[in-house]
Amino acid sequence: QVQLVESGGGLVQAGDSLRLSCAASGRAFSSYVMGWFRQAPGKEREFVAAIGWSGDSTNYADSVKGRFTISRDNAKNTVYLQMNTLKPEDTAPYYCAAKKTYALPNVGYDYWGQGTQVTVAS
Repeated sequence: QVQLVESGGGLVQAGDSLRLSCAASGRAFSSYVMGWFRQAPGKEREFVAAIGWSGDSTNYADSVKGRFTISRDNAKNTVYLQMNTLKPEDTAPYYCAAKKTYALPNVGYDYWGQGTQVTVAS
């Protein structure tokens, strides 16, 4: 199993940047595919980005492609989400998630964090 704790959220202005972190505890962090999701109030949970075990495979939602970058540091058991050129529609709690397989990187996650709130003011 793996436990996930997100941090780095906050209130920013449109056009600003934020970097989210997700610290994992438990065993064999490098054996997990890691993903970021968000769920704005009244909307379904939305896939944001995923990264493979070594970090050489990544996948992004069209809505964030070119603005967000997912990365990981297996030595620190941490995955990051660098968010640039933030927009008000990016406002949501952001959740970190983990699973074993990279197939269908936007679904099928087994472990979830509690979330960190990102609010982008216009």
